[in-house]
Amino acid sequence: MTAPADQVSPPAPQSAPPDVVERLLACAGFVLDLDGTLALGDALNHGLEPLPGAVEFTGWLNRRGVPYAVCTNGTTRTPDDYASAVRGMGFELDDELMVTPVTSAIDVLTRRGHRRVVALGGDGVRIPLQDAGLDLVEPVGRPQADAVFVGGYREFTMDVLEASCYAVWGGARLYTASQSPFFASRGGRALGTSRAITAMIRSVTGCPTEVVGKPSRHALRSAARRLGLPFRRLAVVGDDPDLEIAMARRGGALAIGVETGIANREAYDALPPRRAAHLVMTGVHDLLKALTDGR
Repeated sequence: MTAPADQVSPPAPQSAPPDVVERLLACAGFVLDLDGTLALGDALNHGLEPLPGAVEFTGWLNRRGVPYAVCTNGTTRTPDDYASAVRGMGFELDDELMVTPVTSAIDVLTRRGHRRVVALGGDGVRIPLQDAGLDLVEPVGRPQADAVFVGGYREFTMDVLEASCYAVWGGARLYTASQSPFFASRGGRALGTSRAITAMIRSVTGCPTEVVGKPSRHALRSAARRLGLPFRRLAVVGDDPDLEIAMARRGGALAIGVETGIANREAYDALPPRRAAHLVMTGVHDLLKALTDGR
């Protein structure tokens, strides 16, 4: 029989400060980044392969009844397709525990009463929004909409830029999946498109932009709600100080950084104390080792 999360008491990582050890042992759930933390793919976010120890780490959590959600800023797939890809690598993950910026966008847009949305992205953006009952407005001419949502969109054109600007001038609010310029891939840093597209719209219109993916509290709230846990009971594990670590610190969760993606130890050490990771590991394989044998 699997032990409830609150009864799990793994051995303490000896190198961590005592207060961090106490927080780690009190965590009832994990929010895990995908690219650079659990897996790496190509510059189009395809061909994902698990990083060393990642499948074993999540299997350890499953055996002990400790829930986890996978949270990515990618929007090239639907959340269900991402979940399927994650399972295809050997991870155990239910569809509802895969969180993308579209997941949190749906939460935000519906809560605020937005109905008509100009969706800049492919099926990974459009299908979930439609399935959630939102009305998609095509980025053509001078559309009238409540919101413009920017996801990954390498097919972006000047005509789409013009239509998006007219939607904003007509009163639509601008939301973006991410403002991170890069994500981790096997070839190193890969350029994300959301930030560049959003910057063009904002430059032309002067409108404010709201991020709904990481590092926003919207993204953490979406993951926490699906895990049924408050922020303070969660550990967030990721490779980017400006995304997962910042999101964890904003929400009061435990922030754990890994060096298998965007950031190395020097990048984590350079952060000011209020923005720093509580714990930095080489990778999730070391986090598993720390939890299982106390090293």
